[in-house]
Amino acid sequence: MKRLFALILGMMACVGYASAQVTITYDNEAEWKAYDDFNTAFLDNSRNIYKADTKQPKADHRGNGFRDNDVSGCAAAIWCQAIMYDMVINAYNRAVKEGNEARASKYKNLHNKIYAGEKRHYVSFDFHNPNTNNGWFVYDDIMWWTCALARAYQTFGKSEYLTYSERSFCRVWYGSPSVGDDGSYADPARFPGASGGGMFWEWQPIAHADPHQPGDFRSACINFPTVIAACLLHQLVPEGRTPPTTEYPTKQTKEWYLEKAKEIYAWADGTLVTSSGRVADGIHGGGPEYSDHLYNQATYIGASCLLYLLTNEVSYITKAQKAANYVMSKMCIGNILKYENGYEQGIYAAIYAQYIKMLVYDCGLSDSLKKKYLEHVQKNIQRAYTNMDPTRGIQLGNFAKATAEDAVVESYGASGMPALMLMFPATDPTPINEVGEEKYNGPSDVYTPDGKLVMKDATSEQVHQLDSGLYIFQRKKIFVR
Repeated sequence: MKRLFALILGMMACVGYASAQVTITYDNEAEWKAYDDFNTAFLDNSRNIYKADTKQPKADHRGNGFRDNDVSGCAAAIWCQAIMYDMVINAYNRAVKEGNEARASKYKNLHNKIYAGEKRHYVSFDFHNPNTNNGWFVYDDIMWWTCALARAYQTFGKSEYLTYSERSFCRVWYGSPSVGDDGSYADPARFPGASGGGMFWEWQPIAHADPHQPGDFRSACINFPTVIAACLLHQLVPEGRTPPTTEYPTKQTKEWYLEKAKEIYAWADGTLVTSSGRVADGIHGGGPEYSDHLYNQATYIGASCLLYLLTNEVSYITKAQKAANYVMSKMCIGNILKYENGYEQGIYAAIYAQYIKMLVYDCGLSDSLKKKYLEHVQKNIQRAYTNMDPTRGIQLGNFAKATAEDAVVESYGASGMPALMLMFPATDPTPINEVGEEKYNGPSDVYTPDGKLVMKDATSEQVHQLDSGLYIFQRKKIFVR
């Protein structure tokens, strides 16, 4: 007679994580103040875009800023502006959720100012303009904005945001007749075998591009944001569109976006991610090139979570957990995120905030798993808060290091603490002590561990009758023998 054994799915790859309650010294008001202080330090209030660091008198042009002895008015990098724009959307959404109408109005107005400033500075969101000072010349720069603009439409409902989001996605996918590039998509029909699949990172030369060649760089930082953008657009565009027939479409159908999200994810997951959840930086045509970066882990988590929410395929959420577990076990010291000090790399924690929040709150994890990931985030927020400059209310991005009052702080690193705070309220409703497993009331479909559907709407008795083996049932691992 067959017997049924159940193991909590979330216990996979969780061994070795000590659980201890986090002592929190900040409250919700301190979190709101941290975001306001970030804007005070870095938002150019005349241009309404962000400066590169605290030494810049304005945000006027591209430049690496003070670390290159440049204090002439360097703006933060164009793709990082999109992440900082995400933050004001997140601030508004949190204010609405908390029922604070005055605060919601404040951040809606701030959003409108930042949106207008970003659009004005970055050539009116003409994604075919490759001006090297304030135009567009790398695919992932555009795709970060595709995601941010989709979230703006999702939040505020203004059609212009969706129009620009779709235009930017299609510009990346299909290329530009004016620039001459052939698009980021490494179409397997054009690039057979190992040279095909996924998304190219850049076009070259910038102003008059040559066609892509086999072996051109296909990076995680364009592939997983492409999946995220396609998932968001699938959720947002209307049903019943007629498929476009032009060579350079500016929008696509709802079904097309989901199809491409799955396709790009399958290639990138199969090519750039190990079984442990480690994400490679990219591939030039040989083997994947491994260099741990938090934003690659973060966007893989986000892409996996979104596809799980759209398809209910358990394999996606399992992969999201593995990626998060890899961050905690390999990319932290004492559970505090390691700081990457390269140009613009400080922004990575703000990207992580966007997607680890999705894993914690949106994907139906058990209370024990929520507790594990939440404590990890809270420890990082608390360490950053302890080590901020209390005078300016900003932290340099290396959460384990104190921020001196006279330190030059870059907006990239400084974004990490307030970005995490906006997504994780100090008065979090998720229990962090004596948690128990929540009762499962969701779908009872049965899957293989790799996500193949075995049976829909199964009962426990029906599961007992399956062939011997390992299955996923009600978000648990089930072994039948």
